[in-house]
Amino acid sequence: MKRVFTITEKAWSGSSLLYKWQKTLGNYIAVAGNDNSVKIFDRHGQKRNEIGLPGHCVAMDWDKDGDILAVISEKSSSIYLWDASVNKTSQIDSGMKDQMSFLLWSKTTPLLAVGTAKGNLLIYNQQTSRKIPVLGKHTKRITCGCWSSHNLLALGSDDRTVTVSNHEGDTIRQTSLRAEPSDVYFSVMKTDERSSPGESTVSASVGKKTLFLFNLNDPDNPIELAFQPRYGSIVSYRWYGDGYILIGFSHGYFVVISTHIREIGQELYQAHNHKDSLTSVAISQSLNKAASCGDNSIKIHDLTELKDISNIVHLDDETKGLDQLNWTDDGQLLAVSTQRGTLHVFLTKLPILGDSCGTRLAYLTSLLEVTVANPVEGEAPMAIEVEVEPTFIAVGPFHVAVGMNNRAWFYALLDQEAGFSRLKDVEYLGTVASMCLSADHAAALLEGKVQLHTIERDEHDEKKQMKLFPEDERTQGRILCHALTADLLYYGTDTGTVVCVLLEDHQALSSYKHTLGVRKVFPDPNGTRLLFIDDKNGGFLLSPGNATDSCVELPSFSPTITGVLWENWPADRGVFVAYDDDKVYTYALHKTTVHGPQVALVGSTALPFSLKPLLLYNGELTCQTPSGKTSEVALSTHAFLRAPPAPAASSSSEGPPALGAPERSALLAQALLLKRLPEAWALCKAGGGEEDWAALGRACLVHMEVELALQVFRSSGNVGMVLSLQDIQGIEDRNLLAGHLAMFLNDYNLAQDLYLSSSCPVAALEMRRDLLHWDSALLLAKRLAEDQIPFISRQYAAHLEFIGDYVNALAHYEKGLTQDAEFQEHDEACQAGVARASIRMGDIRRGAAQAIKHPSRTLKKECGAILEGMKQFSEAAQLYEKGQYYDKAASVYIRCKNWAKVGELLPQVNSPKIHLQYARAKEADGRYKEAALAYESAKDWDNMIRVLLDHLNSPEEAVRVVRETQSIDGAKMVARFFLRLSDYGSAIQFLVLSQCNDEAFQLAQQHGQMDVYADIIGPDATQEDYHSIALYFEGLKKHLEAGRFFLKCGQHSRALKHFLQCPNAEDSLAVEMAIETVGQAQDLSLTNQLIDYLMGESDGMPKDAKYLFRMYMALQRYQEAARAAIIIAREEQCAGNYRNAHDVLFSMYTELQTQRIKIPAEMGTNLMVLHSYILVKIHVKRGDHLKGARMLIRVSNNISKFPAHIVPILTSAVIECHRAGLKNSAFSFAAMLMRPEYRNKIDAKYRKKLEAMVRRPDTSEVEEEATPCPYCGAQLPQNELMCGSCKNNLPYCIATGRHMLKEDWAVCPHCEFPALYSQFVLLLETESACPMCSETLSANQVKKVPDCSSYLQPQEEEP
Repeated sequence: MKRVFTITEKAWSGSSLLYKWQKTLGNYIAVAGNDNSVKIFDRHGQKRNEIGLPGHCVAMDWDKDGDILAVISEKSSSIYLWDASVNKTSQIDSGMKDQMSFLLWSKTTPLLAVGTAKGNLLIYNQQTSRKIPVLGKHTKRITCGCWSSHNLLALGSDDRTVTVSNHEGDTIRQTSLRAEPSDVYFSVMKTDERSSPGESTVSASVGKKTLFLFNLNDPDNPIELAFQPRYGSIVSYRWYGDGYILIGFSHGYFVVISTHIREIGQELYQAHNHKDSLTSVAISQSLNKAASCGDNSIKIHDLTELKDISNIVHLDDETKGLDQLNWTDDGQLLAVSTQRGTLHVFLTKLPILGDSCGTRLAYLTSLLEVTVANPVEGEAPMAIEVEVEPTFIAVGPFHVAVGMNNRAWFYALLDQEAGFSRLKDVEYLGTVASMCLSADHAAALLEGKVQLHTIERDEHDEKKQMKLFPEDERTQGRILCHALTADLLYYGTDTGTVVCVLLEDHQALSSYKHTLGVRKVFPDPNGTRLLFIDDKNGGFLLSPGNATDSCVELPSFSPTITGVLWENWPADRGVFVAYDDDKVYTYALHKTTVHGPQVALVGSTALPFSLKPLLLYNGELTCQTPSGKTSEVALSTHAFLRAPPAPAASSSSEGPPALGAPERSALLAQALLLKRLPEAWALCKAGGGEEDWAALGRACLVHMEVELALQVFRSSGNVGMVLSLQDIQGIEDRNLLAGHLAMFLNDYNLAQDLYLSSSCPVAALEMRRDLLHWDSALLLAKRLAEDQIPFISRQYAAHLEFIGDYVNALAHYEKGLTQDAEFQEHDEACQAGVARASIRMGDIRRGAAQAIKHPSRTLKKECGAILEGMKQFSEAAQLYEKGQYYDKAASVYIRCKNWAKVGELLPQVNSPKIHLQYARAKEADGRYKEAALAYESAKDWDNMIRVLLDHLNSPEEAVRVVRETQSIDGAKMVARFFLRLSDYGSAIQFLVLSQCNDEAFQLAQQHGQMDVYADIIGPDATQEDYHSIALYFEGLKKHLEAGRFFLKCGQHSRALKHFLQCPNAEDSLAVEMAIETVGQAQDLSLTNQLIDYLMGESDGMPKDAKYLFRMYMALQRYQEAARAAIIIAREEQCAGNYRNAHDVLFSMYTELQTQRIKIPAEMGTNLMVLHSYILVKIHVKRGDHLKGARMLIRVSNNISKFPAHIVPILTSAVIECHRAGLKNSAFSFAAMLMRPEYRNKIDAKYRKKLEAMVRRPDTSEVEEEATPCPYCGAQLPQNELMCGSCKNNLPYCIATGRHMLKEDWAVCPHCEFPALYSQFVLLLETESACPMCSETLSANQVKKVPDCSSYLQPQEEEP
């Protein structure tokens, strides 16, 4: 807020001032101090007049138009009137004898009310000079009052009353108060319903403490509002808005209340605006602002948002404080008086005057100051002091012009330090409405004409160069608007003519006639395009230099638009904004699109209150504010320019938040509407979705940016569009290219128009064919390619046939026939269509004949289906048969009962349904054999079985079918058949097969066939079935069978009971079943019961130990099973059954290994000895006596384990050792045989040889070969199985009995016992089984183990 001037008079020093602004215009301010005069100043602080008075000024007021100032003073009964228009003062005698105390002009009429110190009233009509004295209106001094808009006068007096009178002085209402009133105002209280429009409420401050509201329509219910004592007394108050009151309190408080009945008593806003005191408040309705003054500061509030303090002015030199505050009616100037007798005037609202040329601005910054700035190019603002308060401003590339009325002052803009120089002032032929400047010319609009002249030439040349437009006002009309560009003058007239004049020779270049008057014109910076607004507020875009472009109406053009600015950013020349008081509308002109030149409304931006746009540059609007400054407004349509960049992958989370998908899409839409394609590309690259890329691609197509579109669709992965664009790349014909792009955009009508106007019109035909637009394609073919009509007709006919229009389809098929051998396939397709359409149309004979003659099988099928749908079965069947569709033919023949034809076709028919229909027909005819065969072909087994049993009496065949097909219903029929023959076993079998278990059980029970039922029911039976069978056998005392079925149904206790009751004949099987029962039950009591039975506790007869072993195995009690196995093996050894003993130990050994249980040492040793014995026979048989002898030595050393064959084994040992050269070992075993207990048992044929061997001993012995221990590597005899060095039991070879070697390791793939690879392979050349597990084995199955460490873990055997 800028201080305009300060008035200080010595005579006023130390006194309060009385002052009044001129109403309406605000050009003058009248000020009175204590010097018996009223001084009148203009709005620039210049004193214009002074009125001398006989005493101090008591009151003064301006009339409603601001023409006359009325003044009253002490010591005088005269009223002084100063006429502003003629600057003269006159006096009127009031006729009042007492001192005048109050003066006020009416708001609507030339009535002046004057009150006196004794309560009398005078109403003076200044127009008629009529005086109406009203004596005794009040009994004491009239101190305050107010006129209403309806010419009612409210007066307040020291007699504590308020009266309301009409313009004649008659009292209408009167009310008493509790204290003296002040500040009386008329206003309208805020109510729900306005019953009496107009100012019906009188308000007054009562005793400076309360606010009194007196409703003229409800005089009996006045409202008196009191306030908090801390606020102090009421200094002043003002009404504003819809019934709101702003009140200033002496302690510095600033309060707003509402007079709505529901809100009365509530403070809407309260602020402690001034620390110590508040002296005055003021409201400017035009500015919509409120001001308060106090202490030494002024605060300005916005009435729409009171919390916002728009300005604070500190007057630090006013130490005594401020006094009164008043605004001019237009809100431009704010005056504040001080306690020390000075008056300050501040500029609160400037006339918004400004202009721009390119990026240079010129705007009013004070009443007599114009600022020139170029914010885009960074030039410092330059202030030019002007001589008058201008009413217009114009700026050009090198000049500034200001002026008022018919005069203008020109200033040249210089590069020197001063920055400007005054050139001259020019008087025009009339009042200048507006002015425009170019580099050399000025054009002034005055009274319907434009005066064009040069700026800097001398006066003689200037008169020569001056020209008035229009040259002929009768034809062109009055000029309403004009504009200048660098080379052109544009003007628009009230008859709708828009003229373009070349400045160089003042000749008109072009003229456009509009239907309505043209109010405003706005050329673009180059002057190539012109936007104008007509009398109906429509906006139009015109290209004066392009005859082919018509005038285009702007879309959604607001009727309130007041101005237009073109974008000055070089890359965006096609963008402009249209603005009104509230909004700025952004438009974009696109010269090159597939639709031709287009203007699009991009969007709107809210314009802050009282701003006037001056310059548009890259989406930023530079606006002039009422305070004489500029403000930047960022257009919301250019928000994408301010979007945060995409965050880098390595960047931290700080910074502006990333855009969400909806926000990015909205910004992208703006960029595309403005054709800012690089920015749109950047937005998509920063994380755009599929829809965003698609929108960018569409925009590139619309703007015919093929190269960029290729990049976009390549980035979005749209391969089809990339390939399509590559095909049209490089096309130079703009219409052809635009046609392709319009087709890609699915605007086919536009594409056709473009194709037809291009160098390749046939492209339109190709497009319509591809789109299946056959009508359009045929029309185009008649114009462009008649040879294509048959082919299009065929395709159109196929489409018509598909939608059911057979009449037109037939016609087009017939048109499609070419009768040309080159197009045989095409003609065949047309003939097929003719056949189908003929049948559809009812011409069956023609259609069928055509189909039969046609070579296509498919056509016969299609026509047959059509005929079948029309219930023409005979013809349909013939076509099916001709087309070799035998199933369909037979089906249709059946529908027409032609069984003979069905029988002929049956061998070629595959459909079971047809065979079934035929079978039923044959059965009905009594031809059962043929019916059975047909049922078999139809796979209807139930009916086939029924025919075989009921009619052909062929149960064997029926049984075969049931067994092969597992037919449940068939099985039931066979079961009933056998039941009739009393063959109960077969009946039960087939009842079970048919899942009739209950019937089968009852039949078995009735006829004693339960064994048969039990065998048949098998594993598929339920627990209930098994239980029923068990109960049946229990009743018959068949313990084995009863136990078996109790076991199957899970009743282990009852099963064991029956197994233990079995007779001796079934003992072995019963014990086995009992062991299985106990194993499944895992019940300790049942286990003990079976153990007692096996040990003979129950009947005194111990059972074979093998049963005990099997029981332990079933119970998975492997330790006990192992001990039992050792006992069994020992018994078998004692009995001489060495192979059996070996197998028992081997199976137990492998089972313990599988269960990862320690193997008893005794078991391992016994198995090794028994295996050595078995190896003896193998090696002796193979003739390998040394290996046999070594094994016999091992066996003989453990001879006590073979008590049944001691002598034979020792004899064999002597013989084999002798053969192998082991003479000492042979001697020792021969000596053992000579013992008395063995001697007599020696076979006679060996006795003498053995005796001789003992008598003549030969102690020579072949030394046994030494090999390394597999654990520690120490050398030891190869048949030694205990390492003396590492004390490990060594694993032995199952082929030789020797200890294993690391480097020659193999295992049997069945039992996984180790063997020396070389020896095992050698053994398997003559043997076909593993010597340990007896499983069949070949040498190829044995693999050498390269790493045997896993087999060399120290053996964990129980001691």
